[in-house]
Amino acid sequence: MLPPEFREEVLRHSSDGRLMLTNNFDGAVSGYPMPIWEELELSFQAGNTLDPRVRNIERFFIAGAMEVTVDKQGRILIPPHLRNYAALDKELVLAGVGRKFEIWNQDRFEERRRQVEQSFDSDLAELAASGFTLRL
Repeated sequence: MLPPEFREEVLRHSSDGRLMLTNNFDGAVSGYPMPIWEELELSFQAGNTLDPRVRNIERFFIAGAMEVTVDKQGRILIPPHLRNYAALDKELVLAGVGRKFEIWNQDRFEERRRQVEQSFDSDLAELAASGFTLRL
């Protein structure tokens, strides 16, 4: 079940409650409102399809996607292949991340947070050296 604020955001972008779910690159499922998803698909079309890396990333990301609809109770049905990919079998975490949300196996999410916390300072310094700026 999506929390009300997530549901409202999906409905703001798609009055019929449609959204796309796909495997992400971190072992979780990402949910995208339809207009955001359409932008992502266009960005792949702009890529160099002669490069096998682009094709592989597109295949992984796009081919695994499934359109779902939020029902009247605010629930979504996560397809079996995405539940298996993200090990969504017990406790889950729903995390808002920019223009999308992520659905995580709670143990994986907590492990990823620990990893990020351990390398946060060095990662931020390396990103800053490459020109990335973070405005908090």
